[in-house]
Amino acid sequence: MRHVKIIIAALLLASCATTSLPPRPESKQQIVTETLHGVEIADPFRWLEDQQSPATRDWITRQNAYTDAVLGKNADEARFHDRVMALLNTDQYGTPAYAAGRYFFTHRAVGEDLFSIYMREGANGRDVLLIDPAPLSADHTTSVGRGAVSNDGKWMTYFIRKGGADEVEWHFFDVDAKKDIGVPLPMARYGGVSLTPDAKTIYFTRFTKEAGGRVYKRAIDGGAEEKIFGDGYGPEAFINTNISDDDHYLVFIVSYGSAAKKSELYIKDLRDDSPIRTVIKDLDVRSSAQMAGDTLVIETNWNAPNERVLVANAANPTPENWKEIIPENPKAAIQDVSIAGDRVYVSYLEDVKPRVIGYDLEGHRKEEITFPTVGSLASISGTWGSPVAFYSFSSFALPPTIYQYDTTTGQRTVFAQRNAPVNPDDFTVEQVWYPSKDGTRIPMFLFYKKGLRRNGKNPTYLTGYGGFLLNQLPNFSPRSIAWAEQGGLVATANLRGGGEFGEKWHHAGMLDQKQNTFDDFIAAGEYLAREHYTSPSHLGIAGNSNGGLLVSTVATQRPDLMKAVVCSYPLIDMIRYHQFLVAKFWVPEYGSSESEEQFRWIYAYSPYQHVKQGAKYPAMLFITGDADTRVAPLHARKMTALMQAWADPSRPVLLRYHEAGGHSGGEPLAVQVKNLAEEMGFLWWQLK
Repeated sequence: MRHVKIIIAALLLASCATTSLPPRPESKQQIVTETLHGVEIADPFRWLEDQQSPATRDWITRQNAYTDAVLGKNADEARFHDRVMALLNTDQYGTPAYAAGRYFFTHRAVGEDLFSIYMREGANGRDVLLIDPAPLSADHTTSVGRGAVSNDGKWMTYFIRKGGADEVEWHFFDVDAKKDIGVPLPMARYGGVSLTPDAKTIYFTRFTKEAGGRVYKRAIDGGAEEKIFGDGYGPEAFINTNISDDDHYLVFIVSYGSAAKKSELYIKDLRDDSPIRTVIKDLDVRSSAQMAGDTLVIETNWNAPNERVLVANAANPTPENWKEIIPENPKAAIQDVSIAGDRVYVSYLEDVKPRVIGYDLEGHRKEEITFPTVGSLASISGTWGSPVAFYSFSSFALPPTIYQYDTTTGQRTVFAQRNAPVNPDDFTVEQVWYPSKDGTRIPMFLFYKKGLRRNGKNPTYLTGYGGFLLNQLPNFSPRSIAWAEQGGLVATANLRGGGEFGEKWHHAGMLDQKQNTFDDFIAAGEYLAREHYTSPSHLGIAGNSNGGLLVSTVATQRPDLMKAVVCSYPLIDMIRYHQFLVAKFWVPEYGSSESEEQFRWIYAYSPYQHVKQGAKYPAMLFITGDADTRVAPLHARKMTALMQAWADPSRPVLLRYHEAGGHSGGEPLAVQVKNLAEEMGFLWWQLK
């Protein structure tokens, strides 16, 4: 520890003594050369892939010390800190589950670091604390989340997560006795944990890197696990399960990768313990299903790129017995199908604006739920047969409001609203369209404080994602509010690869078409400059996960377009990505360098292989951490080392490496605020 303090002190002195940046930390280069499909590839920092080696740990310590020194007591970080704290340190609620007059939800009160799990008897009843995560870790990096609730409201499942890891430990809770029951499921990666109505049997999917997912049955009190499904599938297949609201059926969904091209459906009757029935197996289409009584409700892109909804009887569920109840809408892509009351609620995006329409099981339209402005909808949740449903809506400066919705009358009431100190009327949300390189029209949301002048000098935060059918919508954002209040512009581009316009839009930004995603993002920056919202010297880009791949790729392809980049929990070495953690799930999206054809696509853009010695890249801040068990932190480590070694030294290349943070959060409120203010302060320092 004393050694680290000396490093920090020395670097701080150096940064105070001169306006130039301190010398970058040295990273030893140990070149590993391999030839793939006739192409020789040299990797000078493969040794940084070993996360626990003493050399890597020492390197991480020196990198954090260097970042502390360069950013120091950044006045621009202080510019944002208190405002971000005010916007985040508010009463916040999670969407509840309803059962037998009881409401189960997560809640974090003002001044608390973590969400706890509560129960309320009746809509206006007293909040009863069930699970408090605060005592589980001194540094408040261990969190909890609510799972399923029994139909009688007598028990629930919940999980415990350490840091930001995807692996969790599942527990089972007696609500009336206020205590855990049975034996927990140990820390692992799970999907579809369900408990039978008699609280005696658990069904769950557990994943391993080597074998992928397998579905098991086990007594709640522990003992032997009985494997009931999954043999023959590899780690590229994601298996999830859900139990019907009446606890009659268990539905199995096998997806070949994230946002898969192909999925399989199976169903098991739990009352007579009959064999598992195949619903769909041999068609190259993506489908999901849930139960409405004895009816299987199926969302699928079979002959419908924008998705459609079909039904089948559980006794005869194969495709020849399917009946279409909601046809494809060529102008609006289905985003989600929910079952609540006696309705099938379909959430659409039309020109990247949400709509929700309720249908009965015959496909007759019953009602439409409308929204006050452009924004983001959290899908309707409820149970078949109960009229109580919930949904949440927000926009950039419109705090999330959770509505309770009566499916019988169409009446909605506010269950909870975040009382963040912001006035939405102070801001403008604008949707614009611009041409990409090939002429495709791309939508983008702009958010700024009223009165912004288009003078080409506005510090601009441009973000996007463009992958896995995921959408980028106007969501409540303390980052965006604080940035806009300082006179900045926030831009969110809806890139190909996402799901804003259905499967065709997704496919146009994946595999051999992935360059379209990057071209769309580059065109967004060019549009903002052309229309005088900003200019390259005032443009910053930021992205997380697949968005980290996006911004690191664009930084290597068009370093002249922007001044600064924040790249969080990213994929970067795409030649080797599929070898680590759960990345085989993503091969259907990106491809794999093991295939010669796919190697050519990937090698053409993989950021780690395209850093040029001496090139003048934007200022770079990479963010990752040990607890990311989804995207291997080695990507950010290697790219930081390479850019520090090769890039022009006039601009900073920094790494902020967290021990607890990961893809699933994992940090207490004060740390979240500090990290967000540091990220924003870094960008403002470069762009102002």
